[in-house]
Amino acid sequence: MTSAASSSSSASSAPARPAPQPRSAYRVFRPITTRWADNDVYGHVNNVVYYSWFDTAVNAHLIDQGVLDIHAGETIGLVIETQCNYFAPLAFPQTVEAGIRVARLGGSSVRYEVGLFAQGEPLTAAAGHFIHVYVDRETRRPVAMPDALRTVLQALVMPG
Repeated sequence: MTSAASSSSSASSAPARPAPQPRSAYRVFRPITTRWADNDVYGHVNNVVYYSWFDTAVNAHLIDQGVLDIHAGETIGLVIETQCNYFAPLAFPQTVEAGIRVARLGGSSVRYEVGLFAQGEPLTAAAGHFIHVYVDRETRRPVAMPDALRTVLQALVMPG
């Protein structure tokens, strides 16, 4: 049996639980319309859909900025890590607003952080990240990020 003193000291050394974040924590926003098929049997969006929204928001932004050609570009981003924390349910029919920022920009990799907001809400319903490593489309070996892509990503880095 663990004593109260030892269990309280181990609890205090545990990392803080992630908390919802405000809109001001993100650089750009993209609307996402939920679909009937997004809901699960419990009446809210299934957790796997959130990861799809992360990918959709980031890649749509890159395509709109003219720095991602999903069909013929020589450089593509492969996801090597992803994670999400959930704070409030989202459900169909609802519009979701995906906030995007860059937390780390390396030579061939980038850590995107995405916050999902119910339309008009001040705090994230979910927040997470994924890491892209940019690779040559043919060899699948890491390559330096193209300058135009780096410029667009630099604009998503939060100050501070």
